[in-house]
Amino acid sequence: MPRKERDEKRRDSKGRLLKSGESQRTDGRYTYKYTDAFGEPKFVYSWKLVPTDKIPAGKRPDISLREKIKQIQKDLDDGIDTIGKKMTVCQLYEKYTRQRGNVRKGTQKSRQQLMKLLEEDKLGAASIDSVKLSDAKEWALRMKDKGYSFKTINNHKRSLKAAFYTAIQDDCIRKNPFDFQINEVINDDTVPKVPLTPTQENELLDFMQNDPVYAKYYDEVVILLETGLRISELCGLTPADLNFEKRFVNVDHQLLRSTEDGYYTEAPKTESGFRQVPMSAAAYEAFERVLKKRRDGRCIEVDGYKDFLFLNRDGLPKTAVNYDAMFKCLAKKYNKCHKEPLPDVMTPHTMRHTFCTRMANAGMNPKALQYIMGHANIVMTLNYYAHATFHSAQEEMERLQAKAKPTAEAKPEPAAESAEETKAA
Repeated sequence: MPRKERDEKRRDSKGRLLKSGESQRTDGRYTYKYTDAFGEPKFVYSWKLVPTDKIPAGKRPDISLREKIKQIQKDLDDGIDTIGKKMTVCQLYEKYTRQRGNVRKGTQKSRQQLMKLLEEDKLGAASIDSVKLSDAKEWALRMKDKGYSFKTINNHKRSLKAAFYTAIQDDCIRKNPFDFQINEVINDDTVPKVPLTPTQENELLDFMQNDPVYAKYYDEVVILLETGLRISELCGLTPADLNFEKRFVNVDHQLLRSTEDGYYTEAPKTESGFRQVPMSAAAYEAFERVLKKRRDGRCIEVDGYKDFLFLNRDGLPKTAVNYDAMFKCLAKKYNKCHKEPLPDVMTPHTMRHTFCTRMANAGMNPKALQYIMGHANIVMTLNYYAHATFHSAQEEMERLQAKAKPTAEAKPEPAAESAEETKAA
């Protein structure tokens, strides 16, 4: 075929020469055919050949074919999956969670919440290659406007960052739009968790012991304060978990409850969660009183565990929600008759926080405390050593200084006489 004739066939309706792979359909729409990284033929379309063309009336706004070709070529050069980058954020998150299905029920619920939020938000329908850093930040602001807490938004943002990271690994996109610090966008309004002071701890126990309503919870609070157990670990305890001879509590499961699944147990999150927590004298006595006063509850077995120590008024095992409500009401009643109020955040975890802080301030070896707390990372344990107050710091300095000073009996010996002094004598 003569070159002139071939060029005429490769011109558009405006007489412009079309490049290799470009064509124009009978309706005026432009098409570009190319081969993707997997060797598959692909097509893209546009009503405009170049950016200065006008889109026909009634047609959806779009970039020109030449702009699309430029993006495709760059993606192909960089090894980017030109099809995968067009999946929506919802599709990406669904793919990410599907490939990581072996998670706890709590994590599953959090994932379901985030997927629902994405489906209700415009971000969820956006293609992942179109999501910019500013879009991710705007999403965080919208979540804040909807009333979600800083912690919840941060957790969801972390999940989305992980999902987008997999898209980068799959060569679908180049950058992660969720790679930013959340506190740069929204204020951290989380109320800090503060441990009880030694005075508050003693006064709280005295108050509970003499209060007609809260006296029945006294031993449970003592055990929490003396062991540092998580509330779900306390709820899962059975007589088989208590070793009175060697004085320790065996921790290898936790008891939880949900509306959908009812009661269920889970193993500790990490290997560090499996541990044997020593019983202090106070904890030992509290456990003895609990067993002595414990009434028979309903014959309920959860995943092979039965005879739970702590039962509600219906004879069923208590769970975290029971204690959350109890501590909230306890703090309200306590604060009415005490000058120094309890911390603003008063939950079962406050007791665990208090135990760990007390042990840290007493100078317990960090690795020993890490074991008792069941922390997977020593950094978590060391954070509790930062709760020192002026008084605890002053006491520690005085203790170390006293230890360094020589005692009265151990007076330094006089220096040996020189040879000259001995001869003169």
